[in-house]
Amino acid sequence: MEVPRPSEKDKARFRALVPDAAGVDVKPMFGNLGGFVNDNMFMGLFGSSIGVKLSESDAEALLQEPGAGPFGPAERPMGSYVELPETWDPAAAAPWIEKAVAHVGAMPPKQKKPKKKK
Repeated sequence: MEVPRPSEKDKARFRALVPDAAGVDVKPMFGNLGGFVNDNMFMGLFGSSIGVKLSESDAEALLQEPGAGPFGPAERPMGSYVELPETWDPAAAAPWIEKAVAHVGAMPPKQKKPKKKK
């Protein structure tokens, strides 16, 4: 599987959509970017596609929107993530991103794995 690379414009669009909130940050992920809250990913960039992690009911609702679809590699989409329509402006995307932050923010913080002894 080849991982698509985002352009600088894609990265800038992604960063502009990430809310400025406590516990939220952006980290590189396999040549792409991820938006994290409490070290859990709520939003990802895969090439030019932006996906959000939602509850099952919210994911079903977003999938009804024209242009929304599975997020990630076609042969193995990421579970619970839905791709935002590329034609949406920040105002259209914001409510879904807020739902993703709230959903993932309610999860326990990710525990760091202990380093393996050599």
